[in-house]
Amino acid sequence: MCEHIDIPVNVKYIIDKLSRAGYSAYAVGGCVRDSIMGKVPSDWDICTSSLPQQTLEALQMENIIENGMKHGTVTVRYNNENYEITTFRSDGVYDDNRHPRSVSFVGSVREDLARRDLTINALAYNDTEGIVDYFGGAEDIRNGIIRCVGDPDERYNEDGLRIMRTLRFASVLGFTIDSGTAEAVHRNAHLLKNISAERIASEFNKLLMGKNAEYVLSEYSDVIAVFIPELLPMVGFEQRNPHHIYDVWMHTVKVISFSPESRLLRLAAFFHDIGKPQTFTVSDDGTGHFHGHPELGARIAFDVLKRLKYDNHTINTVSLLVRLHDKRPPAEPKCIRRFLGELGEELFPCLLDLKRADILAQSGFFRKEKLEYVERMRELYKQELNSGSAYNLKMLKINGRDIIAMGAKDGKRIGEILNRLLELVVDGKLENDREALLQAAVSELNA
Repeated sequence: MCEHIDIPVNVKYIIDKLSRAGYSAYAVGGCVRDSIMGKVPSDWDICTSSLPQQTLEALQMENIIENGMKHGTVTVRYNNENYEITTFRSDGVYDDNRHPRSVSFVGSVREDLARRDLTINALAYNDTEGIVDYFGGAEDIRNGIIRCVGDPDERYNEDGLRIMRTLRFASVLGFTIDSGTAEAVHRNAHLLKNISAERIASEFNKLLMGKNAEYVLSEYSDVIAVFIPELLPMVGFEQRNPHHIYDVWMHTVKVISFSPESRLLRLAAFFHDIGKPQTFTVSDDGTGHFHGHPELGARIAFDVLKRLKYDNHTINTVSLLVRLHDKRPPAEPKCIRRFLGELGEELFPCLLDLKRADILAQSGFFRKEKLEYVERMRELYKQELNSGSAYNLKMLKINGRDIIAMGAKDGKRIGEILNRLLELVVDGKLENDREALLQAAVSELNA
C-alpha cells in the first residue's frame, strides 16, 4: 500500500494551476483507489474548492467544455486527454432513488467525500497533503472490504444504483462486502426497480466479468432476481442426476467462474440452464432429466436481454450459444462444418469454452471423456479452418452468377442449387473445388 501517488503530468499541471490561484484541488475517487492498489487508472478526476467560473478563470485554458457547469463540472481537454474538474459539492434530497433534487457547492473536501457511495471511492490526493481519507477507505482497501460511507440505508435510498455498484466492486476487486453494508444491500434490493435497464445492464456486465463473480452471485441471488426474476426457480433446485453435484443455481455460478472473461460467454453461462426447472422430469429410477431446456433457456435469455435493453447482436449471440450448449454431435469434420455454418468462425470457440466450463462445474462422472471430446472438437475446428472446405455459401468456389450462366433464371431455383451444393460439401460428399462444383451444379440443374 503506497502513501505517495505518481500523478500524471497533465493532472499535476491542472492541480498546481488551481493551487497557485488560491484554491484547494485534488485527484479524487477511483483514480486514487486504483493508484493505492498499484493499478494504472483509466481516467483521472479532479475536485476543487473553486466554483465553476473561478475554475475557468484560474485555468485560462483552451478546449474547455462548459456543459456541466450548473452541476459544478468543467471538462478540460489537455494534451489530447479529457479531465473532469468538479467543485466540492453536497447533494440535496433524492426524490427518485437516483438523482438529487439539487446540488450545493461546499467549501471542504470532507463534505464532498462524504456524499460518495463507498469508502474506497471516498479518497482524494495531492502532492502537498498526500492521501486524504476521512472514512477509512485506505484501510478497507488494505483489508479487501467494501463498505458504504456512513449509513448504508441512506446511501442506497439516495441512489439505488449504488447497490449494483457495491456488488460490482466486490466482484471486480475481489473484495468482501462488510456485514452491515451486505445487510443493507439485501434490505434495499427492491430499489433496483427504480433504476433504468441500461444502467442495470452496464453494472451487471462488469459484475459478471469480475474475478469474484462466484462469491457475489452465490450470496446475492435475491438482488440479481430483482431484475432477472427468472433465476429464482434455479436457486436450490436439485438436479438428481449423476452428472451433477450442485443445484441448478450453484452449477450456473460455477460455470460462470470457469468461463473465460468474455462478456458474451459469461452471459451465455448465466442463462445456459435457466430453462431447467421448467423442463424437469424424473425417470422410473429416480434420475432427473431436463429435455428441451436449451431451447427454453434460449427463449428466456432472449426475453430477459431484450427487457434489459441489450443490443441485438448480444441478444441473438447469447441466445444461440444457450440453445446449442448441450448439443453433442460426433467429433467429425462434417459436424464441425455444420456448427461453423450456424455459429461462424469466431463464435465456435466460445461454444467450446462454454461446454468446457459446463463440464468443469459438473460431477466427476465421465469428466475426462467429456473434456477429451471438447478438445477433439477444438482440434478439428483448427484443422477445418485450414482445409479449404466451406461451411457457408460465401465460401463456395462458385456463386449465383455461375448458375445463371448455365441458363438458370429463377432466383429461388438458383438458391436451392447453391444450398444443395453447400450441403454436399459440408457432408464431405463433394470437394469445394470449382470444376467439381460446376459439374455438380449441372447435374442439379438437369435433375
